[in-house]
Amino acid sequence: VQLQASGGGLVRPGGSLRLSCAASGSIFSIDVMTWYRQAPGKQRELVAAVNSGGTTTYADSVKGRFTISRDNAWNTVYLLMNNLRPEDTAVYYCNLHVTTYYSGSDDYWGQGTLVTVSS
Repeated sequence: VQLQASGGGLVRPGGSLRLSCAASGSIFSIDVMTWYRQAPGKQRELVAAVNSGGTTTYADSVKGRFTISRDNAWNTVYLLMNNLRPEDTAVYYCNLHVTTYYSGSDDYWGQGTLVTVSS
């Protein structure tokens, strides 16, 4: 299974970005899809998650500004980030709990995509 994350970049405060993370390989199903982030000098933290039933969870710091969604047909998870703040600057990682046809279930990580919020 391979994950490809994209969509990061430089944006001004108040701006928006949409991150994508697409999984490929011998995928039978995907349960929880999660976005994490890690700012310089800080620990990685959960940003948002969505399970196979569509139930979502958000960190308090992003509630009302970020929206996580998934497209099961394309094995893809999205993170729409609105009203971005400088403190949202971080490398964003996707994590998918994947069940494959041949090797059971495991967590897979994307390569990370950098989001920089600065004027």
